[in-house]
Amino acid sequence: MEFHPQPTAGPARPWAFPAPERGTLDNGLTVLRCHRPGQQVVAVEICLDAPLEAEPEGIDGVATIMARALSEGTDKHTAEEFAAELERCGATLDAHADHPGVRISLEVPVSRLPKALGLLAEALRAPAFADNEVERLVRNRLDEIPHETANPARRAAKELSKQLFPASLRMSRPRQGTEETVARIDSAAVRAFYEAYVRPATATTVIVGDLTGVDLDAVLAETLGTWTGNSADARPVPPITADDTGRVVIVDRPGAVQTQLLIGRIGPDRHDRVWPAQVLGAYCLGGTLTSRLDRVLREEKGYTYGVRAFGQVLRSAPDGSGAAMLAISGSVDTPNTGPALDDLWKVLRTLAEGGLTDAERDVAVQNLVGVAPLKFETAASVAGTLADQVEQFLPDDYQAQLYVRLAETGTVEATAAAVSAFPVDRLVTVLVGDASQIEEPVRALGIGEVTVVTG
Repeated sequence: MEFHPQPTAGPARPWAFPAPERGTLDNGLTVLRCHRPGQQVVAVEICLDAPLEAEPEGIDGVATIMARALSEGTDKHTAEEFAAELERCGATLDAHADHPGVRISLEVPVSRLPKALGLLAEALRAPAFADNEVERLVRNRLDEIPHETANPARRAAKELSKQLFPASLRMSRPRQGTEETVARIDSAAVRAFYEAYVRPATATTVIVGDLTGVDLDAVLAETLGTWTGNSADARPVPPITADDTGRVVIVDRPGAVQTQLLIGRIGPDRHDRVWPAQVLGAYCLGGTLTSRLDRVLREEKGYTYGVRAFGQVLRSAPDGSGAAMLAISGSVDTPNTGPALDDLWKVLRTLAEGGLTDAERDVAVQNLVGVAPLKFETAASVAGTLADQVEQFLPDDYQAQLYVRLAETGTVEATAAAVSAFPVDRLVTVLVGDASQIEEPVRALGIGEVTVVTG
């Protein structure tokens, strides 16, 4: 029997996050294009400057309903016809609203790109906002809210936002509205929000994929270039204030066999020079199965299937006045809620006293930087990251420079950032679980005043 020699790996090829080409259409729409050879499914992201804080008082959730209604019929197609046309293109279209604004995502085979962009332009230019469609979307949203409330992780996130931010700040309230506010939304409110904030002059389109043979300038001129609208005055942006006084809030769920925990506070956004070190430090603390929190709470004690530490940008600004949520999340079995929190605080104190090890730092850098080529091998992942940079007012080369800075960050710097992100006396802890079983053990820990609220 003859054996062929085992293949050997070739030399490693250098990789960098792809750089987009930036331009502007005649209607004021900013366009970022990124040619990715071999990516036959093109990803398109559109960022609309329609943030949650712009929603009129009393109708939180109107941005979400508007985003969903954009594809529910136009001046040329009914909702059913529009969906059928998308299906003929082999395209998927999604839209959602968040604090920075409304994001529309389209994926389509490159051969059908002109047709799909035409449909997208139609939805942006002349959405129908028919009464019956808006009413259906409102009913659907009202049906979703009880399910979200029943979900421990979603309930914890809602409570943490309520605890951290003043009631006057939009960030303190659910992103997609409450039962009371959503019930007030009608087609007139949706159209008013659309007319006030959806215009090409304040929007950005990101297009990523294999554009070989595509006359993208001509395609854009015939599709998104036909979208018109007035310019807009700059909106005042309220400052972000938060109360991270150390305390515990228990959302009572009688009979719960697990406790959902969410521990958080507010930190700087990605404009701050500490961000790369903070990313690295949080990863060492709770970014993977080999992190410190998992090693103690999962491997040694068996309290949980996993605990994660992370930073998530809430709102960004060019002057660096934005904010990110710094959080630790996971779930533990009810009887061990107290011991698990005790050990979690011990991990944080040990980190502050002894710091990270060089080995932890090296593994984190290898994982964060080394997997980047795999993380961004699809057009959608690249387009999503570029759109994030647009929403957060970051330069187009930010992601590429982030990997450089991560590789340059030392162990001492990563330790300082992690300790600063999660100080043991400035954390708001939300626990969704059975208060009758977990309240007393948690009080005994002395990690802050304990309050019980109904679920």
